[in-house]
Amino acid sequence: MTVPADWPRMSMAAVRGALTAPGQPFEMDQVTIDGIATRVWKNAPANLTQLIALSRTHGDRLATIHEDQRVTYEAQYRAIATLAAELRAMGVAKGDRVALAMRNMPEWPVAFFAIVATGAICVPLNAWWSPQELAFGVNDSGARVLIVDRQRHDRLDGDYRAMPGLEAVLVARARVPLSGICRRLEDAIGDCSGYASLPEVALPAVEILPDDAATIFYTSGTTGRPKGALGTHRNLSTNILSAAYVAARSYLRRGEMPPEPEPKVGLLVIPFFHVTACSASLMGALAGGTTLVLMRKWDAGEALALIERERVQVTGGVPTIAWQLLEHPDREKYDLSSLEVVQYGGAPSAPDLVKRIFDVFGALPGNGWGMTETMATVTQHVGEDYLARPTSCGAPVPVADLKIMADDGVTERPVGEVGELWARGPMIVRGYWNAPEETAKTFVDGWVRTGDLARLDEEGFCTIVDRAKDIIIRGGENIYSIEVEDVLYAHPSVTDAALVGVPDPALGEVPAAVVHLCPGCEASEAELQAFVRARLAAFKVPVAVRFSDTVLPRNANGKILKSELRQMFAAPGKA
Repeated sequence: MTVPADWPRMSMAAVRGALTAPGQPFEMDQVTIDGIATRVWKNAPANLTQLIALSRTHGDRLATIHEDQRVTYEAQYRAIATLAAELRAMGVAKGDRVALAMRNMPEWPVAFFAIVATGAICVPLNAWWSPQELAFGVNDSGARVLIVDRQRHDRLDGDYRAMPGLEAVLVARARVPLSGICRRLEDAIGDCSGYASLPEVALPAVEILPDDAATIFYTSGTTGRPKGALGTHRNLSTNILSAAYVAARSYLRRGEMPPEPEPKVGLLVIPFFHVTACSASLMGALAGGTTLVLMRKWDAGEALALIERERVQVTGGVPTIAWQLLEHPDREKYDLSSLEVVQYGGAPSAPDLVKRIFDVFGALPGNGWGMTETMATVTQHVGEDYLARPTSCGAPVPVADLKIMADDGVTERPVGEVGELWARGPMIVRGYWNAPEETAKTFVDGWVRTGDLARLDEEGFCTIVDRAKDIIIRGGENIYSIEVEDVLYAHPSVTDAALVGVPDPALGEVPAAVVHLCPGCEASEAELQAFVRARLAAFKVPVAVRFSDTVLPRNANGKILKSELRQMFAAPGKA
């Protein structure tokens, strides 16, 4: 695929004018959010209960496919309404927190939407977290109820004493008898195969305003302590029209009229507990009737088989997924002609990936930028726009604004200059849960300070050039260095430690550590890796550990010079 000589056939400004004109689906309005005048999508659902009701109109179309389990939208709606009624009977009220920790399975969206339909706040927890991390999320959020799958229940060993605020735990697909505060989720809603036969139950009659709290997604910070980003119903519903706008924009840019929206089949390989999957994917799926094909765990070979079997039209997630599909030795054995779009975000990607997706799959490449604090989508990039600017993450959607700020946090930098990326719009979360000081540092007059270093061009396309925050992104999973460094420092033999990101062809980058041991002390690479693995999620464990004979190099301010440490892993085969 190449960019035609006469492209684009419509400017970004002209596209925006046509699509957002009065009476058009993407018409905008202006509302006041926390005292800030904010552009919003006029036709976005006012709350997620409206979205749940809308999803029922898709009837017998499949909502989720997971192995041999197939759940229709009507069946999913009945399960959501039934579970919401059960939660209300358990005493869950508006503003209460209900935590959710499970892998991707049909029960996840049922639980999520049942929670928010009560007016409660859903707290999706990273299913890869260690027991200590899961306990932190439950305790910090003040969750009264926890919904887990069997694997998370087993990981916690059925012992919830570290979460004293919990009043009830619902366990999906438990294989052993439960006791105490634990009971089977199936006692409330049955298993997936029976959702369609559940009796009709009305959704709870709760007044939910667009800017009422809906979610707490945890994101670590440079302090190492995870922070809960407090999202609203409006934050989540904004993504529905943002994604649809970008799709329509791509047609007008090439001189074609956007077709009427049609339900798609998407292979979802990102965990629901990430905003990319929950907000950017799941919300639009319910609105448009998309069928989400779920995987127990990522496997490129299985994904190829699913694309062929289910005639998947859209997939992606992070660049490593696209690379693994492209480079799988059995790829040519499968009919992948149904693929229309392969999109991703969350990690740096090579410009060559853009062209290869089209050349190999005949699918349009797409990417975008967002973060937990923006509830995912702020910019999106697809088709010719992406091919023309393969290092960019796209232009902001019309309801969002971007600006590039100098280090003083006051001076805005001109077009083309690099500085810290700030973003605002109806997708920006309200702040951090119970962390007013951290909120004040990050959220300023409606803007979120992203910590990313970027530049904007004349048409508003954004290019991320570096990360100001000390973060490593491993295949889309955020690893905050200080969190791992704190664990390494806790080892009795370690007196100095630093974590750095080193390039990886499949995952983008992976964590590696450099440590200095105390005099006379001993510790092996394997020992330190096991020490971290026992305390943090597996994806945070350093893939390699190097030992320094001296304390680690620092600048005049005492900050470790990580650029020097990365050179220890630069030689082929060392990391």
